Amino acid sequence: MQLLLHFQSRVGRNGLPPFLARSQMRRPGRAAGDADEPSKPSDPDAPIVPRDPDRKPRWLGPIRVMGVFVACLMATSVVFSVAVVLRDPPTNGVPAEGGVREVTAPKEATSSNEAASQTVEEKKNEFLGGLLAAGFDEGSCLSRYQSVLFRKESKHKPSSYLISRLRGYEALHKRCGPHSESYKRTLEMLKSGHPLGTSDCNYVVWISFSGLGNRILTLASAFLYALLTNRVLLVDPGVDMTDLFCEPFPEVSWFLPSDFPLKDQFNGLNQNSPHCYGKMLTNNSLSKLETPSFTYLHLVHDYNDHDKLFFCNEDQSFLQSIPWLIMRTDNYFVPSLFLIPSFEQELDNLFPERENVFHFLGQYLFHPTNSVWGLIRRYYQAYLAKADERIGIQIRVFDTGVGPFQHVLDQILACTVRENLLPRTIKEGSPEVSSLNRKSKAVLVTSLLPGYFERIRDIYWHYPTTTGEAVSIVQPSHEEYQQTEKEMHNRKAWAEMYLLSLTDVLITSSWSTFGYVAQGLGGLKPWILYKPENRTAPDPPCRRALSMEPCFHAPPFYDCKARRGVDTGDLVPHVRHCEDMSWGLKLVNPHDN
Repeated sequence: MQLLLHFQSRVGRNGLPPFLARSQMRRPGRAAGDADEPSKPSDPDAPIVPRDPDRKPRWLGPIRVMGVFVACLMATSVVFSVAVVLRDPPTNGVPAEGGVREVTAPKEATSSNEAASQTVEEKKNEFLGGLLAAGFDEGSCLSRYQSVLFRKESKHKPSSYLISRLRGYEALHKRCGPHSESYKRTLEMLKSGHPLGTSDCNYVVWISFSGLGNRILTLASAFLYALLTNRVLLVDPGVDMTDLFCEPFPEVSWFLPSDFPLKDQFNGLNQNSPHCYGKMLTNNSLSKLETPSFTYLHLVHDYNDHDKLFFCNEDQSFLQSIPWLIMRTDNYFVPSLFLIPSFEQELDNLFPERENVFHFLGQYLFHPTNSVWGLIRRYYQAYLAKADERIGIQIRVFDTGVGPFQHVLDQILACTVRENLLPRTIKEGSPEVSSLNRKSKAVLVTSLLPGYFERIRDIYWHYPTTTGEAVSIVQPSHEEYQQTEKEMHNRKAWAEMYLLSLTDVLITSSWSTFGYVAQGLGGLKPWILYKPENRTAPDPPCRRALSMEPCFHAPPFYDCKARRGVDTGDLVPHVRHCEDMSWGLKLVNPHDN
């Protein structure tokens, strides 16, 4: 009896728990005879008949238990789905097709994402074979960590010796870089005008000079020279270098301090300066008994025969004793470094594959700043990411007069069609080919003028292709003329070089350092448009490059041993004349020719 009374007090008079009993009260508008409404005695004083204690309450029936079970399963599924979404955020739009890796959404700089950030860095190093050093703040240079996600994985891998030497250089730069004790001691030698004993740190100072493409190529050349001679490279920031490039070395800057004693003299240094190496050789003013504290190296395209002795082994031995070398150049002089006997073995170890020199040095040194990287990333995602194939066409015209020129347009179209880089178009009135399941191609055009882009765009807009492929033509900017000293102009130029390096196929113009930078960074062997003569489209219009290396436009033609003129493009199998400039030199892999 006590058990029965306890049960009634827990489930209520109508056999339900109190919270369910309240919910079962008659709602307004319901008829008294509704089937789900419990019957009640008409006499409120009538005795209550207790329920059978062995009968289970209706709210614990099998159907309701099953409903609760299903609801729990559904709730568990929702919680699991939310957890997966939060753990793996969606990509930001770069497709995975065609070997291009997916780009993950940028992560907030919080401690909870340190592991994710480390994963990105590990992928980057895996992609570049350990080329890049660790220890950088990801937020200060996003391109260092994100650029790998926009490229196909490269088949080119740096040698273990190159990686080891780069780590060694970074340690040297940290020990001897700006504001270090060693830097201050060597600076005192410079101020005194002559060396004060032996220096444990020697330097090469690169002067910012010429257009952006030239600066990138010459800076890579200066760095390789510093690596070969155990010098520290310091970079004159000029007007915009800090705005364009991240710091490449950990902890210590590569930029020359603003209080460097000779900085105000840079503009006045030339071939006739008393500290110019060529001038000193001409005047026989160099003495092995009195080593100068600094020497100016004039390696610009107008340099003379005495300046060119820089590339002789004997002269390199003497230059080793000078603490400060100040260098001005507008040439990618790396090929001639491979002709200096004292550097030969070291270069063999660093670059077993000769055509990889700028590819690796460029990827190591040149990372766009966040402002430039934003231009690159946004444009790529908006106009290039979804295409099955990306084709770059870099157009630089050296003809005088107002373009666009019809013969240049004819040459570009002839090259793209003859080499099957772009599909032909169907004449008006001809039946169209079905475009279902056909690939898409995005063509990135870079030029100072808009006319070539507009003409090519109209062709593929007005007429269908013979293959049914969809071809889109885009051009980021058209600045009309080169504006070397303008900050925003150079930001756009750097962004466009980098965008070209992200394409799958590249067409470049002869003699253009803009194109050289793109092909080297991207590891691409471009189709080179021959330089037109007499405003006539050449036939053939283009040819495939022997290697992805840039061309040295003004090399010396001098045999240092024989002390006579010689064809330096015929001395060793890995240094050959350029495809676009018959007197220039470039590095090639001998087995590829």
